[in-house]
Amino acid sequence: MGNRICIPDYEYAERIKRAAVMLREKGLDVMVVASTESDYANARYFSGFWPLFERAGVAISANGDAALLVGPESAVFGRDFGKLDKVFVLKEFRESADPSYPELHADTFLDVFKSIGVTGEHLKIGLGSYVECTLPIYEGLKDSFPKAEIIRCNDIMVNLRKIKSENELACIQEGFRIIELATDEVIRQLKPGVTELQMVGVAQKVIYEEGAEYEGLPMYVFSEESTRHAISRSRYRTIGKGDIVQLNLSAKIDGYSPSIGLPVVMGKLEGERREIVQFCLDAHNWTLDQIKAGVMASDIAKGFYKLYEDNGMKERFVYGPCHGTGMIEVEAPWMETTSDYLLEENMTFQVDTFISGPTFGTRWEKGIVVTKDGCRSMTDYLKKGIIEIDV
Repeated sequence: MGNRICIPDYEYAERIKRAAVMLREKGLDVMVVASTESDYANARYFSGFWPLFERAGVAISANGDAALLVGPESAVFGRDFGKLDKVFVLKEFRESADPSYPELHADTFLDVFKSIGVTGEHLKIGLGSYVECTLPIYEGLKDSFPKAEIIRCNDIMVNLRKIKSENELACIQEGFRIIELATDEVIRQLKPGVTELQMVGVAQKVIYEEGAEYEGLPMYVFSEESTRHAISRSRYRTIGKGDIVQLNLSAKIDGYSPSIGLPVVMGKLEGERREIVQFCLDAHNWTLDQIKAGVMASDIAKGFYKLYEDNGMKERFVYGPCHGTGMIEVEAPWMETTSDYLLEENMTFQVDTFISGPTFGTRWEKGIVVTKDGCRSMTDYLKKGIIEIDV
């Protein structure tokens, strides 16, 4: 691997050991996590494997043994890319085209569990990624273990993933280095007449040249009315004079997926439009000032919402001030008015400040690490403030 920034093999083994301790504490015999191509994080967290087309999973026993579960076309792929010695091929992890594979002698969950030391009928099986567990995977577990109790245990994965190691922080930081370069290049090439998708292509070229393995999220460049969308996709729309252009660019480093979001103005930003964009930036900076270890997440979210209320922006509020970030650009935990957890050192968040109005919206977003006395920004790009391009 040379000097490439990545998660070392030993860290995968440590993660499995920590998970096993949590399984024993909950009285579970085994945990199964499942992943898709778009939300690969939980399976990749333990195995290093990121599925393509098909699904993937990892089964971990309470005694600390683990196996990678892949679809029918990924047997060799899983063994070559994954970090786990035990690899099983299950039809339950097939792709959405739903092929039958009549000649395949597939493994079952019985085979998987036996290989990691889990036997018996009255098992307690934890689902560590409830949302990503497809119906075929759930039915496969029920068919193999009809007398088992299947329990949702997403909290194990949240607790494992919320505190980042030094290696994880290094991957995220490298992502921000690359995103800054991509953002610079997009702004340099922004001019009336280019399309949103052309600018996405400019960013993609930079991130791959600089060493990213993929986009950290489907990168977008929106303009004018599309900036009202909290999530959306870039189009063939031609960018014109006076447009507000929203950038959200990202880079994936060994699975870790930070992003930077900011508005860029094609000309001068004046009047109410400037007031709204500036309010959003001020709210972003307010959030930064509240973050430190020991603070209740809901207290920050309540204060953030009050900021919108006090400034007449309540009707333009969409969501709270921060979301966790790591292997997926948006991951648990969120920071909402109902969030009953304390911030801890080395938790990572995207401070994601969005406002949507009747004709346009704007977002300021970057990543931070929680520290004992505050937070450390992983990029200073937003300190440039409102960027106006002379057109």
